[in-house]
Amino acid sequence: MEHLVVAIASALAGIGTGLVGLSAATAMVPLMIVLCPTFGGEHGAFMATAIALASDILGSAVTTAVYAKNKRIDLRHGWLMAVLIIGMCTVGSVAAYFTHQTVLGSFSLFLCVAIGIRFLVKPDSKERPEKGGGAKLSAKEIAVSVFFGLTIGFGTGYFGTGGGMMMLIVFTAMLGYERRCAVGTSTFIMTFTALIASVSHILMEPSIIFECWDFLLIAVVCATLFSLVSARFANRVRGKVVGIATGIILLSIGLAMLIINNISLIDPYYLYEFLRLLGLYFGYIGALALLLILVRMFTGVPDYIFRKLLHFVAFTSVLPLVLLTDIWWIAVAVEGAFLFVVIIVLLICEKLPFYKKLFVEKGNHEVIVSFVILFGMISGLLALFWGLLGSDFRFIPVAAIMAWGPGDGAAAIVGRRFGKHKLSGRLIEGVKSVEGTVAMAVTSFVCTLITLLSFGVPTHLSFIFAAAVSPVAALTELYTKRGFDTVTVPLASATILSLLAFII
Repeated sequence: MEHLVVAIASALAGIGTGLVGLSAATAMVPLMIVLCPTFGGEHGAFMATAIALASDILGSAVTTAVYAKNKRIDLRHGWLMAVLIIGMCTVGSVAAYFTHQTVLGSFSLFLCVAIGIRFLVKPDSKERPEKGGGAKLSAKEIAVSVFFGLTIGFGTGYFGTGGGMMMLIVFTAMLGYERRCAVGTSTFIMTFTALIASVSHILMEPSIIFECWDFLLIAVVCATLFSLVSARFANRVRGKVVGIATGIILLSIGLAMLIINNISLIDPYYLYEFLRLLGLYFGYIGALALLLILVRMFTGVPDYIFRKLLHFVAFTSVLPLVLLTDIWWIAVAVEGAFLFVVIIVLLICEKLPFYKKLFVEKGNHEVIVSFVILFGMISGLLALFWGLLGSDFRFIPVAAIMAWGPGDGAAAIVGRRFGKHKLSGRLIEGVKSVEGTVAMAVTSFVCTLITLLSFGVPTHLSFIFAAAVSPVAALTELYTKRGFDTVTVPLASATILSLLAFII
């Protein structure tokens, strides 16, 4: 079983190396230290890092060959950083030997998650025109090369991971390299750093050769093969596709390993509660989403009405989180897990024809951004008012969301169809009307009142709270620009509700 884990880990590492010049240890070390008992001893992470570095040698070499064939290597403005990285790599390897394995393992897991998120947020590095001219470096290039050459070099030897990713960022963002040229150049440097670091690791821990030769052989073969295939693929497709694929792989590996590594610390009851609520939450959202898709496909519903129907699904998503569990952090965790899945699915589907027909976006990634803002707002409100103040105040985030969502939809529909008295001013963006604003206030009052009564708030207090919140929600929506009423209205409403709850 351990041999299969190493084979899969090294294959994933090879894919990362060929696609974006990623150090093999970013994918390999987390999998090996968590799933392989062989690497669970005192220096287990050190040995896993050594094997990952060894697999990086040929993997980076064949990747370099592919990029060189496509004329994607340029050391004219990167030679100084290359020299410093290679030199400091040995120093980092020596320091790593005297560090406890949990430091190495924890860093690898964290870096795997962080880089995965980075690629999903920004799938492709910003490409700039390739620099021309001779080998003379400017003062800025010298400063950048010295600083990052020293830090990346030491980090590569010490952690055995991250060097390729950091080099890619520095080359593209600071030295003006085109992305593929940056990958080719970084893998060229990684060939030497991996050789130096792996030899240093093996000399300090010779048992790696005698006890783990089979793992080492599997890792080298698989990483080299998949590096070659993925490098050829990366030179034939768009950078964004490569970035999204890499982000999904790394983030999935990192999160899975973090969960597996800490599974013993999780109370079975909490794990069951999380999975139960997650299943119910997916069922609720999935059922409503399927209904909306059918409405969109088989009816002539106008675009602006369909957008408000999407809003209905989004803002009512707070209800199952609050009503189906008594543990606030479970609700927040489920919201985060759901958002993670949604982002990945939408990133994959964005380029498909049916997606553009289903969602009429006003800007790039509009739907994704909207989900992130709204679900982030819901999670923040739940953590603040339910988690910090206690379960007696969990009505506040729900009422705040309900004061915004239905009222916002009513304002748009009523204002569009019946809005004859227009509102304008320096602080008002777009076309707003008296009718739409009144509809917002009335709807917010009704929905807030129903929500408060449903949570057992006394009738007279419910009327007072709703009467105070509704005009604030309507005015906040009126004067909010650039569509940020998703944030401003719930925040303003929650503030009013919390103040009244403490005063009365």
